[in-house]
Amino acid sequence: MAHRGDVTAYRMADDAEIDVYHVKPVAARRGGLVLIQEIFGLTDHIREQCDVYAAEGYEVLAPALYDREAPGLQAPYSPEGIAMAIKIAREQHPFDLSISDTQACIDALKPAGPVFITGYCYGGSVTYAAAARCDGLSAASGYYGSMIPRLAAEPPRCPTILHFGRRDSGIPLDAIAAFEAARPEVTVHLYDAGHGFNSDRRADYDATSAALAFQRTLALFRAHGG
Repeated sequence: MAHRGDVTAYRMADDAEIDVYHVKPVAARRGGLVLIQEIFGLTDHIREQCDVYAAEGYEVLAPALYDREAPGLQAPYSPEGIAMAIKIAREQHPFDLSISDTQACIDALKPAGPVFITGYCYGGSVTYAAAARCDGLSAASGYYGSMIPRLAAEPPRCPTILHFGRRDSGIPLDAIAAFEAARPEVTVHLYDAGHGFNSDRRADYDATSAALAFQRTLALFRAHGG
């Protein structure tokens, strides 16, 4: 499938160059958006998500976070691909480096107007951490990040919403409830779905939940300058 944008090498704060998928807004520019990948890398699915937001008026940057460890990674959705991607995420790639790369993308977009962030799976965790740690974000929408409950001590610095599946075996409902109790300022949406419900490449894809989460994300961004 052809994509609207281009992949460009960006130099990050540690002087490494990583690929970033960049797509310009189709019509009038509403703002900038940093879109953070799942564990599988800068896949066709992630580029498609960037294109969807570009069609809504956003200039989007999606960094290939694992380029230092696995350049060009597009892991398959097989058990072997999942195991390989999890190994990179948990053992090889420092989480703080993902936050640093996210900040670099925010900084690149910021001169042209408000900047927002969204992300899925691993990227959902990065999205919440960026909302708490990064400068220059106007709003954040994170999807089913398994690390989010463990980040409850960190308050977000911008309006933030989160999306979880009630049937996500990797993120217990009691952990989500504990997060909500600790961070009542964050709006948490629960969907009758499993993990990865936004991705039509995954077994737990749920079109109804994905569409509703997308509309909630757009509404958040547009309520805060986008």
